[in-house]
Amino acid sequence: MAIGTVHKTEPRTTLQEDLAAEVDGEVRFDAGSRAAYAHDSSNYRRPPIGVVVPRNVEAAVAAVQVCARHEVPILSRGGGTSLAGQCCNEAVVIDWSKYCHRLLSCDPDARTAVVEPGICLDDLNRRLSRHRLMVGPKPSTHDTCTIGGMIGNDSCGASAQAYGKMTDSVVRLEVLTYDGLRMWVGETSDEEYARIVAEGGRRAEIYRELRRLRDDNLALIRTRYPDIPRRVSGYSLDQLLPENGFNLARALVGSESTLVTVLRAEISLVPVPSYQSLVVLGYDDIATAGDAVPEIAACEPLALEGMDDYLLDLAKSQHLADDETLEKMPKGAGWLMVRFGGDTQAEADGKAERLMETAARSSTPPHRGFVHDPADEQRLWRVREAGLGATAYPPHRPDTHEGWEDAAVPPDRLGDYLRDFQALVEEFHYDPVTLYGHFGQGCVHTRIPFDLSDREGVERYREFARRAAKLVCDYGGSLSGEHGDGQSRGELLPLMFGDEVVALFGRVKGIFDPDHRMNPGRVVDPLPLDKYLDLPGYHPKRQYLHFSYPEDDGRFIHAAARCVGIGKCRSTSGGVMCPSYRATREEEHSTRGRSRVLQEMMRGEVVRDGWRSTEVRDALDLCLACKGCKSDCPVNVDMATYKAEFLAHHYERRLRPMSHYTMGWLPVWARLAAHAPGVANTALGLPGLDRIVKRLGGIDERRELPRFAPERFTDWFRRRPPTMTGDGPAVVLFPDTFTNSFHPHIAKAAVRVLEAAGYRVRVPSNPVCCGLTWISTGQLGRASKQLRRTARMLAPAVRAGVPVVTLEPSCTAVLRSDAPELLPDDENVARVHDGTLTLAELLDEHQEAEGGTSPVASHDVVAGLDREPVTALAQPHCHQHAVMGFDADTRVLRRAGVDVDVLDVGCCGLAGNFGFERGHYDVSATIAEQGIWPAVRNADPGTAILADGFSCRTQIEAGTDARPRHLAEVLADLLPEERPS
Repeated sequence: MAIGTVHKTEPRTTLQEDLAAEVDGEVRFDAGSRAAYAHDSSNYRRPPIGVVVPRNVEAAVAAVQVCARHEVPILSRGGGTSLAGQCCNEAVVIDWSKYCHRLLSCDPDARTAVVEPGICLDDLNRRLSRHRLMVGPKPSTHDTCTIGGMIGNDSCGASAQAYGKMTDSVVRLEVLTYDGLRMWVGETSDEEYARIVAEGGRRAEIYRELRRLRDDNLALIRTRYPDIPRRVSGYSLDQLLPENGFNLARALVGSESTLVTVLRAEISLVPVPSYQSLVVLGYDDIATAGDAVPEIAACEPLALEGMDDYLLDLAKSQHLADDETLEKMPKGAGWLMVRFGGDTQAEADGKAERLMETAARSSTPPHRGFVHDPADEQRLWRVREAGLGATAYPPHRPDTHEGWEDAAVPPDRLGDYLRDFQALVEEFHYDPVTLYGHFGQGCVHTRIPFDLSDREGVERYREFARRAAKLVCDYGGSLSGEHGDGQSRGELLPLMFGDEVVALFGRVKGIFDPDHRMNPGRVVDPLPLDKYLDLPGYHPKRQYLHFSYPEDDGRFIHAAARCVGIGKCRSTSGGVMCPSYRATREEEHSTRGRSRVLQEMMRGEVVRDGWRSTEVRDALDLCLACKGCKSDCPVNVDMATYKAEFLAHHYERRLRPMSHYTMGWLPVWARLAAHAPGVANTALGLPGLDRIVKRLGGIDERRELPRFAPERFTDWFRRRPPTMTGDGPAVVLFPDTFTNSFHPHIAKAAVRVLEAAGYRVRVPSNPVCCGLTWISTGQLGRASKQLRRTARMLAPAVRAGVPVVTLEPSCTAVLRSDAPELLPDDENVARVHDGTLTLAELLDEHQEAEGGTSPVASHDVVAGLDREPVTALAQPHCHQHAVMGFDADTRVLRRAGVDVDVLDVGCCGLAGNFGFERGHYDVSATIAEQGIWPAVRNADPGTAILADGFSCRTQIEAGTDARPRHLAEVLADLLPEERPS
């Protein structure tokens, strides 16, 4: 039987129809869904037969039963972040993560919990936090990985130093075999074993065969498994040994969905450390740091991580941490990051101080740093956790890949292994590579610039993998210390275990899954490590593109394939991305899912209609173009730009949705309405007429249309007496459409603030626009024309050293990010890019120069006005978060005496035209209800709600009683009252 062709060739519609009829869940065999699940976080690509998203455990059981009846393979999938190819296969994928994420019970006294397999680790730990308990293992993907996936992969993470692998956390598992046996398994006493065998049936058969396999091979199992902390490769037959209690649950951990389907899990929990401390030790090189591991590990830290100078350089170049944080790293070219815990801060600090003393007495004393600030500690720790994303696309160097990224050796031999491994890398001319990982347990992570684009490069990769595997085995290590075997290492297992143990793996597979329907081609009868690689032979022609994609060599295919599958876009809290995923919990609505669909569109095999594809259009429809992924994605996927590019091609010379003509052309309609704003507002407010306008305009009827201001800001400014413009340094205030036509009071407040700071305000005499609404709707030709015109008007001022000050964050982001990528050869656009500042950035620079003496800068001046203390709750605009950041705003507000709390609740959910468009309201409101609306409703009375974005203010007003304000308004209110001259 050939691996990969085990399913029958009967029409798929029959399978699909039976699944749809018998499974309480979502059954998808469409091209878009198959494209979204064709990849995991590895080098491999295997479009599935179809996808089932069960609404409960019983539905998943029904799905397995239907697949068994049709004799098709199945694959259980959690977060889909596997790095070795475990989570992509030609099978029916069962995605547990959308619905099956319940915490079924928790026993705080016994420190155990029973959970469904789709529950995310961070979500589970949040629910357990009230008991001061947590799951021990914590992989770097803790905000997206699921407990089921951690069981399938035997996950570890940095905390495994103290708490062990997932194997050590599993108490019992409820499992389902492909042929329908459902049972709870765990440690099995002799009495329990006898009872099970006496009952007879399929369960007795499994237990009896496993016991016979164990008893016949006791010496082999005891001697061929490396005695190291991080042995993840192969099946855990050692858990069947008498000294381990014939623990069938733990023997199934790490089996990568090849033996059983996990339905529920009982896991042990550990206390959350009350206090933590961090010591960073700097060595001359990473191998010397490896030499020091045994001595440091003897101090029993919670975690002992290593990283080299190349990773730190990448962190600096990619701004993964601010310079001030990175400066806290001690001197060196290789570091150990050592974390301690304690019931008190004094206890945690005491352990850290004792380590500092121990390190100082060593034969090669390292440079030492004790991080006292918990915030600095977390920022430094995130640099280490961001290793995969930071190393995927090193600047000015070839892309890197997994394929040999997590081997583990005995910790006391780590330094020598690192030296030999570096020599091997140099021999193959793959250097430099960054080396980091869980050094306390001998686990080394790296990504290597394998050339997988042609046969010669793939053959070289194969040879390197074999040589690297032999090196690890010579050191008594494990091919995988964390990520599992999957397809990357499956065929290399005989080098580590020998043919006899690998033959035992085959016998275990035969006991549970004799027909090889469970995730075939993994562990047993593994596929070659170079089969189904994503890249070989895939060289599409360059196409005409609107954006320049400077980080992707001008190639849309590279941009679409930039996602490496980490899945951070699937997190449910913190940061901005991905708001639509948080609302729908759909893989296809995550940044990763959309990237995969676009990638498949470029391949033309699963998604065959290219730019005209309705599957791609549908996958992108719920993308808010919030740009959160541009900053929050570890590899800086910019889905807002990709969506605009796609829409431009998709609707080229075709009729567009009506919202593209209404919301997309808003600047034009605003200019026309300025001639009679009262008439326009009356028309929009008339009962019945407003519904017609919304229906014709593609706008959801539940949305209140914004009203035009009686007088635009530019008209008001033109009427001002010349004597009021001041005589200080000039600034150009950019009158964006939203501020100019809808909220001119904000621009007026900005004028007052700027003039109080000593600036002479100028406003363009002719209309200017950044083209945002045309960009977000993919009308890129029109956007380019508008941007060229605007840049031409602003360039003379910028050339003369006059800054352009913007008030609407989304417009600032266009001038700073989109415009240079849309018009890379336009010198005026480049000048405007360099000369554009937000109001906060200008004031922040001014305050630094003035030493805090400006009326809008000095807390002393503000306090002298005898005002009540000002507290504010700030919602940063998504585009500001992604492109400019909010630090300058925070500094300006705090210098002005405003106690500001910056929210971290994600996108508001309106996002320009998105929340207005018909079909988007429910998602928009769900996003708001998950974050901004409850945060505002729960704010203390008297708290100012600060939102610079027009969309954010509109959404807040739609769902709360608050009246949000712009930074300019808050600062203007802190100025002395204006008096007539």
